[in-house]
Amino acid sequence: MTQIVTPHRSADDIPDLEALRADVRAWCELNVPTDWRESQTGATAEQFVEFQQRWFSTLRAGGLAVPHWPAEHGGGFTLSEQAVLFEEFARAEAPRLVLQFISLHHAAATLLTAGTDKQLAEHLPAILDGEVWCQGFSEPEAGSDLVSLRTRAVRDGDHYVVNGQKIWASLAMHADWCLLLARTSVDAPARKGISYLLMDMKSPGLTVRPIKQSSGEEHFCEIFLSDVRIPVSNLVGEENQGWQVAQRTLTSERGATMVELSERLAVGYDWLVELARTTLGDDLATDTRVRQDLAALATEVSGLRILTARAIAEAEAPVTARSGGGASASVIKLYYSELLQRLTHYGMQLTGLDGQVADEKPTSAGWESGHWLLDYIGSWEWTIPGGTSEIQRNIIAERGLGLPREPVTT
Repeated sequence: MTQIVTPHRSADDIPDLEALRADVRAWCELNVPTDWRESQTGATAEQFVEFQQRWFSTLRAGGLAVPHWPAEHGGGFTLSEQAVLFEEFARAEAPRLVLQFISLHHAAATLLTAGTDKQLAEHLPAILDGEVWCQGFSEPEAGSDLVSLRTRAVRDGDHYVVNGQKIWASLAMHADWCLLLARTSVDAPARKGISYLLMDMKSPGLTVRPIKQSSGEEHFCEIFLSDVRIPVSNLVGEENQGWQVAQRTLTSERGATMVELSERLAVGYDWLVELARTTLGDDLATDTRVRQDLAALATEVSGLRILTARAIAEAEAPVTARSGGGASASVIKLYYSELLQRLTHYGMQLTGLDGQVADEKPTSAGWESGHWLLDYIGSWEWTIPGGTSEIQRNIIAERGLGLPREPVTT
């Protein structure tokens, strides 16, 4: 029977992080599959889904699937305790929960902050049982400028009738449900005419088409909606107030999940150093340029981890002690995504021409799998989802530095 890992707390409810770390490390040694990289390289879509669901079930049995959820829903770990989990998962090179990412973070955060009791009761237990979600926000002409979305939802009795198109929906071909933004008013100001809906992916009139990427993967999808009927009971928040709900969804993507990604990037740096040793051998000791480049990247990786640690400390501090600003998550997201590009690009340079040959990486790996060409190609995705780098810089400027908003031009 799988050991269940729970937080260690003192009588004053102070976390004992080292005791927790020891438990998680022991759990990883027993439960992280040692051959998952081999089995997931070249895996079919069915093999990928089966593996992801099995790994999620293992984490759930160990009490580690949803540490960021409230205790009454199976979580209850503080941010500092979550950081320990992520550090140990990265250290053990555990597979990422790619398939459940939207379900565990975006969908759960949205439902917990804005969902009805019925929606919570229906979906949170189902997510724990493996229900898969995707996100239907972006459109062909409404990506970063999301308020320009054109998908329409027209009220018809107890349903909304929805028509439109969504794009860049991660793993939508496997999803059971979708977090959908649609315009329910064309007369209201742009941000006040959008509603937030929960859409069953088995609904008639819905078509999903995977998008073939330059890496050969089909991670993203287009979603076409033709007279799709969504019950009004699937509305999250108030009608025409979906923009406010969507901000909570996006905050989850720029928040605690960055801790895991930062730790995995640190492991990716270790692989980069090993690549340099393998490629240069004894010459590494005298190759000043490579040593300086590696040292510079080491400094950046350390800086990212320090930023993440500070953000955790800030979030856990009493409200009266917080510095405010609301931009730390955007700083981390921006720094991580652009550092990921620099690190994977350097790995691709070290591999030389041999590294330009088409390769396959494990489908359950992160963005830093050690397959440098594909990692570098994939790294460009990270400056776009969850708000582009340009959007993050605006948030940092306005919320963090207090600079005035750019004037609206017509």
